[in-house]
Amino acid sequence: MKRFTSLGLKASAILFSSAVFFACSNEQDPGLEYAPDMYHSIPLDPYSQIKENKFNPGGMNMREPARGTVARGKEGYNLYLSVDTAEVAGVELKNPLPYSNENLAQGKVLYSRFCAPCHGPEGDGQGLVGQKFKGVPSYSAGRVAELPAGHIFHVITYGRGRMMPHGSQVNPTERWKIVMYVQQLQQGIVDVPAAGEQIEDEAGGEAITDNPVTGTPEDTPNKETPKN
Repeated sequence: MKRFTSLGLKASAILFSSAVFFACSNEQDPGLEYAPDMYHSIPLDPYSQIKENKFNPGGMNMREPARGTVARGKEGYNLYLSVDTAEVAGVELKNPLPYSNENLAQGKVLYSRFCAPCHGPEGDGQGLVGQKFKGVPSYSAGRVAELPAGHIFHVITYGRGRMMPHGSQVNPTERWKIVMYVQQLQQGIVDVPAAGEQIEDEAGGEAITDNPVTGTPEDTPNKETPKN
C-alpha cells in the first residue's frame, strides 16, 4: 500500500512540474490565424507595417510627401525649412490665419488649456506649474518678447528645453491661433475684444485699433450713410 502511495505522489509531482514548465514556456505554438485578412489590411496602410512593401523605396508603406506640397488642413506649415530649427522657422514661417477677434478668442481658450498651467494666464510665467518648477519666462520680458510667430509655432510643435512638444495635442490651425494670442501677450494685452469691439490701452485709455502682431490697422465696419 505504501509503495502505491509513493508511486502516486511521484507521478503527481512529475505531472505538476511538467504542467508548470509548459505553462511558463515561451515555446508554445500560437496556432494559425483564422481569416487574417479581416484584421491585416490588404491595401497599403500608412500607419501599419505588416511586411515589407515591394513598391515603395525602403520597403515602408508611408512615404514623405512631395517636396513643396502642403497637406490639406495644415494651414501652410512648411515641412521643408531650409534648416529645421526654431530660429529659421522664425524667419521662414508666417502665420497664415487672418488676424481677427474670433481667432484671438479661440487662441485664448486653447492657451488657457495647454499653456496657462506653466506660462500663467497673463503670460508672466507664474502658472501653477511655473511657480512649482521655476524658470518659465515671461512673454513680455527680454528676448522672449521679440520672438516671431514662426519661432513660437516651432517651439509649440517640437518643444524646447524643459517644454515638451505639443504637436500631438493641438493641430497646426490651433497652434497658429495660440501663436496669435501669445503675440498679443508679448505686447502685455490680455483681454480679447468681442466682434466689433476695441481694446483700450491701460495707460492712456485710447482704443488700440492696430493689430499688435503685424502693426496694421484693423478693418472697420462701414458706417451707414444717412438717407436724404
